Amino acid sequence: MRGVITGKDVLWHSLTIVRHFGPRCYLRCLRAALSSTPSTFLEVVCVQG
Repeated sequence: MRGVITGKDVLWHSLTIVRHFGPRCYLRCLRAALSSTPSTFLEVVCVQG
């Protein structure tokens, strides 16, 4: 289990992410999914600022 965000996961669960974490978190998830560096959902959620 790697826990890496994929674009497919972000799109598939977009309503859940927005509902529970807000639109800013969703945009960060999209940016992370499109990035070439792997990142986990917890890394994206726990970003300060």
